[in-house]
Amino acid sequence: MKKSFAMAMAMALGISTSAFAANPFSDVPAGHWAYAAVAKLAASGVVDGYPDGTFKGSRTMTRYEMAQIVAKALARGAIGADDKLVSEFSDELDNLGVRVARLEKNADNVKITGAVRLSYRDSSGGAVATKDEKPSDKSRSRLRTDLFFTGEVNADWHYVVMLRNQQFFQGQNENGEDDTDFQRAFLTGNIGVAKVTAGRYQENINDGNTYNTRVDGIKTQIPFGDAYFKAEYGKMANTSDYTQKWGDQETGRNALADKFWLTELGGTWGNFDLFANYMKVDNDIALGLNNRDNTIWAAGATYHTGKFSLGAMYLKGDDDTLKGAVDMKGHDASNYDDDGYVVKMSWGGAKRAVPGSWGLLAQYYDQSAPTIVSHAMNGDIEYTRFIGEGFKGYRAGGDLTLAKNMIAEVYYYDLKGKETDEHLRTLWSQLIVTF
Repeated sequence: MKKSFAMAMAMALGISTSAFAANPFSDVPAGHWAYAAVAKLAASGVVDGYPDGTFKGSRTMTRYEMAQIVAKALARGAIGADDKLVSEFSDELDNLGVRVARLEKNADNVKITGAVRLSYRDSSGGAVATKDEKPSDKSRSRLRTDLFFTGEVNADWHYVVMLRNQQFFQGQNENGEDDTDFQRAFLTGNIGVAKVTAGRYQENINDGNTYNTRVDGIKTQIPFGDAYFKAEYGKMANTSDYTQKWGDQETGRNALADKFWLTELGGTWGNFDLFANYMKVDNDIALGLNNRDNTIWAAGATYHTGKFSLGAMYLKGDDDTLKGAVDMKGHDASNYDDDGYVVKMSWGGAKRAVPGSWGLLAQYYDQSAPTIVSHAMNGDIEYTRFIGEGFKGYRAGGDLTLAKNMIAEVYYYDLKGKETDEHLRTLWSQLIVTF
C-alpha cells in the first residue's frame, strides 16, 4: 500500500486538498502533486511522518501504519465505527488500544429506550360525578408507549426527545382508537458544576403533590457540599392534560396555569433529606381557582434507614385564589383552607433489574385546592373532582418485579372532599415494561 494513498485518504476523510497548510515533510516539496493532501493530513493530526522529517511516500505502508491512520481518523470523527476500514483493521486497532466498546460508544450517538404501561383504573366505588357523568361509569383501560431518543452532543450535553402513543380501550374510544404526541424535547448537561435543563421536559414539584407533568422552561441545580440550590422559570405546557370542564361550564383555556418560577434549597444530612421552596404561578385555574395568580410554599423532610423511609411535607397556597370559587355543590369556597400536608411511609421498592424485588407504600393527603396545580395522583381526581376545596384521604399498595424490566403495581385510593366529604374510591393497577 503506497503512501500516495494519502490523496485518496484525504478525500475520503472530507479534507480539502486545495486548502493551504504548512508541510512539515522535507521529501514532499510544494510542487508535488500530493502536497496539499499530505499537508492537510499532517495539520489534522492524521499522519505523523518519520523522525527524520520525511514522509517516505514511495515506500509501502505496513498494516500497522495504516491502522494508526484509521485510529486517528476515528478519533477526529472523520469516519465512524461502522466504516469498512475499521472492520478491515480491527485486529490492529485492538492492539493500538482502540477497543470495540469505545468504537461502539462513538458510533452510538443516539440511544433509544422506552417504557410500555398497561393500566386499569376502576373508580366505580366513588360518589363524585360531574353533571354529565355517572358515578358507576368510571373504569378505564389504557396502553401507553413512551419512546425516548437521547442524542449525545458531547461528553457533557445530551438532547432528549420523547414520543408517546396512547390507546384507550373503554369509554369514548372503546374501539381501540389511539393518539400519538411529540411530548418532550430538551437539552440537558453541565456548565461547570451546575446541572442545566432547557426545553420541554417533565417536571415534578413537591414529590408530585403540587405539579407532575411537562413544562416549557429552563432550570439549573447547583450543588454545594451536601446541599443544593435550584432555580427554574418557564410555562406550564401540558395542553393535552389541561383542557378541563366541570358541570356545563368550559374554562376556555388550554392550561391549568401560565408562567411560573421556582427557587428551592435542599440537601441530604445523615439519614435525612430536607427541602424548602417557593413557587409563583400566574393564572392558576386548577380545581376552579378563577384564573388568579398563586404562590405556593412547601417544606419537607424524609428519614431513611435501610429499606424503610418516612416523610412529611407541609404546603401553603395563596388564599386569594379562593375568592369567588365554588365547591362541587356550588357552595362559596372563599373561606376554605389554603394549606395542607402529606405524610408518606414506604418499605423497599421494586427494582426493574432485580426479579422478585418488591415494595409497600402508604400515603395520607390533606391538600387544599391552592396547593395543587397538576397532581401526580393516579386516583381519579382529575380536574372535575373536588373543585375549590381540594381533598383528603389515603392511598396504599405496592409493587413487584415480575421479571427483569417488568414491574406490576397495585394501589387503592380512598379520597374525600376536604370540606364537603364528597367521596371517591379508585383501584389502580399497572404493568410496566421497560427496554
